[in-house]
Amino acid sequence: MTTEKIFTTLLELQGSEQFLTSARQHLHCNPELSRNEKQTAAWVADQLEDWGFEVARGIGGHGVVGTLRQGAGRSIALRADTDALPIKEETGKVYASRNAGVMHACGHDGHTVMLLGAAQHLAKTRRFSGTVHCIFQPAEEVTQKSGAQLMIEDGLFERFPCDAIFGMHNHPGHREGTFMFGKGAFMSASDRAYLRIIGKGGHAARPHHCVDPIVVASSIVMALQTIVSRNVDPTQTAVVTVGKFQAGDAPNVIPPYVDMALSIRSFQDEVRELLQQRITEVVQMQAASYGATAEIRYDRNQPVLVNTAAETEIAVQVATELVGAQQVVFPFGPIVGSEDFAFFLQHRPGCYFRIGNGLDSVKVHHPMYDFNDANLTVGAAFWTRLAERFLASPAPA
Repeated sequence: MTTEKIFTTLLELQGSEQFLTSARQHLHCNPELSRNEKQTAAWVADQLEDWGFEVARGIGGHGVVGTLRQGAGRSIALRADTDALPIKEETGKVYASRNAGVMHACGHDGHTVMLLGAAQHLAKTRRFSGTVHCIFQPAEEVTQKSGAQLMIEDGLFERFPCDAIFGMHNHPGHREGTFMFGKGAFMSASDRAYLRIIGKGGHAARPHHCVDPIVVASSIVMALQTIVSRNVDPTQTAVVTVGKFQAGDAPNVIPPYVDMALSIRSFQDEVRELLQQRITEVVQMQAASYGATAEIRYDRNQPVLVNTAAETEIAVQVATELVGAQQVVFPFGPIVGSEDFAFFLQHRPGCYFRIGNGLDSVKVHHPMYDFNDANLTVGAAFWTRLAERFLASPAPA
């Protein structure tokens, strides 16, 4: 006689809807910036301890890891991010941010509560054999020494070993409760270049006595546009965007320098190398051709986020079982945005995916954005079922 395994359904989480909504709106009221998530971390850790998790605090800053063990078997890590953004909220919601100039404009409040909902349900049902690590990561929104990097440096995978790691992010513009997955390179690498173009300032009426850095920098802006169109293979994706151009204070003064900043995206290591090489060459040579000089600081930030095949397939299977094939988009992407979850995937196999935040949802990082609470039970059910099914499946040969 065989016993059929029972995995969590959406119906089972309906009773948690009120708690999850209240919890999400509590976090939304009390956002904290990257590396300052002290109260958020304490609140999350207290919830986990109340449900019987082993809880480790202060991992890589204000990181929290809750561990639940049941019998023997494999281990899985599920990650949510907890930090907010330096944006003034304009939603007018009754639960709007109480912290001036800070808001959950990326949905990390929802990400945190979806994982908390799963943790609560896993602790109650314990229909698994193995180990579940719930990772609540700080400082996802920073580009240098992000929370993922700091947690890894603090021994995350040595202290909390896992066979695979998974993460989820909301996605405005797609119907709520819809899951989106992609294998391989799913999100781009993100690099930045900071430029100072140094000329010779002077009076605007006597430009022949000057080396005008505004003219030089303007030429550089246009020359940079040729890198993607003429140096990168047309079958590959790359982006070079000049997001900052600051110069001068008065209309009758040629300034001595111009400051610029670039955002650079790519999906292949060879393209990433090519972009750095060509940006450096173009900037220096354009500046030299005008008699100016250029100072360049080039920062490598998040790497390409690469989902492994087996882990993506089991996540797709769980989503299909949970919400039906009509609410699963696979393949989806790649996405020309970046995520520090990519650092985790350099150490363990896993999958990072998206859940729709609503067709009419405001885009993330906008003062009118709000996480869709209709996703809370769906996300919690998904995390629970994924843990149960992953731990029930045999390890790959």
